Amino acid sequence: MLYLKDRPGANIVVRGARVLDPVEGIDTVVDVRIDAGVISVIGEQLDTNEHRVVDGAGLVLAPAFVDPHVHLRTPGREDEETIASGTQAAAAGGFCVILAMPNTDPVVDSAATLGALVETAGREAEIAVGFLAAITRGQRGEELTEMAELADAGAVAFSDDGVPVASAGMMRRALQYSSITGRKLALHCEERSLSHDGHVHEGAVAAELGFAGYPSVAESVMVERDLALAAYEGQPIHLLHLSSAESVAALRRARAAGVAATAEVTPHHLVLTDDVVRSLDPNVKMNPPLRAELDRAALLDALRDGTIESIATDHAPHALHEKDVPFEAAPFGVTGLETAFAVLYTRLVQPGLLPLATLVERMTAGPARAFGLDRPRVAVGAAANLVLLDLEREWDVDAQSFKSRSRNSWLLGERLTGVVAMTIAGGAVAFEA
Repeated sequence: MLYLKDRPGANIVVRGARVLDPVEGIDTVVDVRIDAGVISVIGEQLDTNEHRVVDGAGLVLAPAFVDPHVHLRTPGREDEETIASGTQAAAAGGFCVILAMPNTDPVVDSAATLGALVETAGREAEIAVGFLAAITRGQRGEELTEMAELADAGAVAFSDDGVPVASAGMMRRALQYSSITGRKLALHCEERSLSHDGHVHEGAVAAELGFAGYPSVAESVMVERDLALAAYEGQPIHLLHLSSAESVAALRRARAAGVAATAEVTPHHLVLTDDVVRSLDPNVKMNPPLRAELDRAALLDALRDGTIESIATDHAPHALHEKDVPFEAAPFGVTGLETAFAVLYTRLVQPGLLPLATLVERMTAGPARAFGLDRPRVAVGAAANLVLLDLEREWDVDAQSFKSRSRNSWLLGERLTGVVAMTIAGGAVAFEA
């Protein structure tokens, strides 16, 4: 279900780093040795055995990150991103696994299209990539895809991300059909008769600027529907990019009642509100839109207490000319792979709003668990999927330094703290600053 190009496993000793793995219960300064891409020893003053020695003094060594929601734009818009460039960007951001959404051109709704992506990933992917396939053909909501065939071809899950499955009956059939595949549905929750061409959150900022509003109830009413259907069918679901306090409340109630629902939240929804839309910067236009402070606070509370288990970038690259237009005409979406950890460390961990261990867990074990993937971990015998972080170093977000082919980041020009010094993915060094 995960694919990357073959590379020889690294022989490395990381010496003197603070090793942090919240799930394994490790938070101590210790050496870690990697033999042929596998963690072989965790201890003090390890024999280097002619291995490369990496000085980790003052740095943090943690499990590398997992992003469950990335748009690679392949096939169809390789000018915006490719599997090669997207995985290079992910490696630069500290990720060892990403999951790619199927709303491409053509849509990933056939075994042939999926097979071509798998083949390309085997040649080009710097880190492991999993591919989601569409729930409905062409993501039109009219006919289910051949989910069993797609699962056999390697689909990690199913999603019509970018558009909702509007029909409740179709959603119910999708839940029933997906149950035979062992793959989860990942759902974009939007009632389009309520969001109807809205550009920003329906509230004071939209009224002030004269923009059509996209109310939070347009998300939460579909969250409620899909949770109810999942409960009725006894099937698991994953809720994509939650943005509203009402959605969080619905998810919390459903999980308390035993519904097998997981959810994700993006860095931008955790640290921004619709106040920033006053800048009219098209790079703060995303779907779902940035919402009010009470929504942001509810999302952060849910991330802290585990109601939301995963952080996802929703990395959505766009060509420069597409975003270099008036706000209303710009497409939704922002990049995020190369800035996710740093912005969350800077805006949430440094001010004391979120423990570092919680951030690491929600960027590693949480998303892996949601999709049934092996979690990256610091443990003897585990494949080396590790990130080395410099938490003291500051850097300025500069589009020219991006590995991604696109530059539509809302953080351009911002100063952040926290640098990815090295990413080891699938046992090999995938990035080094």
